[in-house]
Amino acid sequence: MSERGAAFFGRWITDNVMRGKVGADIVSVAELTSKLFADARAAGISEEEIEEEIGSAYEAILAAIVGSKETGKP
Repeated sequence: MSERGAAFFGRWITDNVMRGKVGADIVSVAELTSKLFADARAAGISEEEIEEEIGSAYEAILAAIVGSKETGKP
């Protein structure tokens, strides 16, 4: 298990989804997933490290977007 991958994902979601203005369309989620993996690689974290802890990054990003819109958070 990679707690490091999960911690990176949590920080990344806060910085890139919760504080950003993104839509829940397929293109936005796909672009964010690509950005997540590029940022993770730059930090020395593999896609596998993230996804073994959180499951599908695409689905987790989509859930974060939908959840933030339902709670009224930006």
